[in-house]
Amino acid sequence: QARLVESGGGLVQPGGSLRLSCTSSGINFKIYTMGWYRQAPGKQRELVANISSSGRTNYAESVEGRFTISRDNPRTRLYLQMNNLKPEDTAVYYCRAGLSTNFWGRGTQVTVSS
Repeated sequence: QARLVESGGGLVQPGGSLRLSCTSSGINFKIYTMGWYRQAPGKQRELVANISSSGRTNYAESVEGRFTISRDNPRTRLYLQMNNLKPEDTAVYYCRAGLSTNFWGRGTQVTVSS
């Protein structure tokens, strides 16, 4: 059974950094396009970044240059390095594995506040 578990969220001051991790099991991780999404209160879930099975990356304009997505196929892990965090980055961050079927984690809270 597919399972995605996010970790690494927390409270950070503006300008700070966090590194999110997503550990997967039950899927052939290396063939999936992996992505990070976020949902802020009262807003729709939105794409933050994704990375294809070949390593091609794509970022939302709002995080370009500040966030870096990466994957470790042997360890079946996905990462999101977030630098220069802003209050508008506050949201629940979700990991997604996408192919013909999509799998989602339960999310990890990121709060950027002074």
